[in-house]
Amino acid sequence: MAAEELPTPLPQTFRDLGVVDPIADALDAVGISHPFPIQAMAIPIALTGTDMIGQARTGTGKTLAFGIPLLQRVVVREDRDFEAQAKPGAPQALVVTPTRELASQVSKDLAVAATQRKARVVTLYGGMGYEPQLDALTAGVEVVVGTPGRLLDLADRRALDLSHIKVLVLDEADEMLDLGFLPDVERILAKTPELRQTMLFSATMPAAIVTLARRHLRHPVNIRAESAEDSTTVPATAQFVYQAHDLDKPEVVARILQAENRNRVMIFCRTKRSAQRVSDDLAERGFNATSIHGDLSQVLREKALKRFRGGESDVLVATDVAARGIDVTDVTHVINYECPDDDKTYVHRIGRTGRAGASGIAITFVDWADRTRWKVINNTLGLPFEEPQETYSTSEHLFHDLGIDPAAKGRIVEPKAEEHVAGPSWEERRTQRKSAPRERRRTRHGATDGDATAASPTPISEPVVHQPTDESGPAESGSGDAPRRRRRRRRSGSAAGAGTAS
Repeated sequence: MAAEELPTPLPQTFRDLGVVDPIADALDAVGISHPFPIQAMAIPIALTGTDMIGQARTGTGKTLAFGIPLLQRVVVREDRDFEAQAKPGAPQALVVTPTRELASQVSKDLAVAATQRKARVVTLYGGMGYEPQLDALTAGVEVVVGTPGRLLDLADRRALDLSHIKVLVLDEADEMLDLGFLPDVERILAKTPELRQTMLFSATMPAAIVTLARRHLRHPVNIRAESAEDSTTVPATAQFVYQAHDLDKPEVVARILQAENRNRVMIFCRTKRSAQRVSDDLAERGFNATSIHGDLSQVLREKALKRFRGGESDVLVATDVAARGIDVTDVTHVINYECPDDDKTYVHRIGRTGRAGASGIAITFVDWADRTRWKVINNTLGLPFEEPQETYSTSEHLFHDLGIDPAAKGRIVEPKAEEHVAGPSWEERRTQRKSAPRERRRTRHGATDGDATAASPTPISEPVVHQPTDESGPAESGSGDAPRRRRRRRRSGSAAGAGTAS
């Protein structure tokens, strides 16, 4: 009897998937050696030049799933046929992202994988100066990563040539739909060659994205890294939903930040003002918190992300703009300070933790006014939290669920009085003003006691002797001001103009 044939094991390294040594060595150098499911399924197909639709949950490694084939297919300066290109130095690959943060993150991942391949990657997005981006395009690049607005701007200026694109990637396509970028994406696609490879990656697949794929992709292969029965959220993320009062949320968050095994934390708010307020409140309580939202300039947003990635700040408060594209390791907790608007926002928010196989904790606060909205999200995602548990900063189950020390308080440092009061208090200054004698007194002639040339006040009981005066002469007060006509009262009570003889 013939021996039983064993099933073929899944690829264990990127080299088994057909990745060239320079890219595989660059990934090995940073500790990335074994592909995730979406990468193992997508890379062999993408290397053949076939159009593809990739769908996987956020945080499962979609960037390298399209980034590795993209870097392997472009021609770099060290290749023999680089000068034989139609236009050496023109972009050969384009990645379109919905947000600046995602564009920056994708560029960094591609730059790491291209360390030995020497492919030049440039990032194009608004909020930054044109000169560095124009200089990079003039010097020549192989890969362009950018947002739709800036890409169209530079293409219309004829500074960005898209006529030699061989590989085009639409990352987080569902977010582009939500932000209203689909018309811009259509214009970008029209500027690229028709015979190109197009890859579309998204966590969800609404009808508009399916229509876009049918219009611009040629016989695409659909890749889904999990079965249809799997949930949209990452299973390694433990989810907790609490019904909390808005005035008590700062106290609850302060205690969550003192939970055991807590590392980096991301807190999501609906509005820019709310994000800034929560960040300021946590900083006042003693936590290293920073914020990122639309009211901040791009420079300040990048500084905040740099502090968060570098460990200078371990709490990042953000709006939903930052929910896409921030791939930071060791994010152990995600807190939805305010209930998300829909299920897609919820999925992308909590997807900032539990990434790359790690475990994480997602906590969602639901106000009394948001109960109906949360029920829709809960039913759509099939979650078991239809009735959130009413929770306060003193609730025992809060400390038990999240591993918080029962002795934890709402702040870790007490405010210092000298930081808030500089100099004497308002009451002390008011008392000093009342008790201090008045040093300057005004005379009947308008001069002050402090003036050396001021005339002494005339007693009321003494008679006034009127003398003729010259109107062009100096002022009587001697104060140096312009001469003024003075009205003097006769002894009989009638008024006489200045300079009139008695």
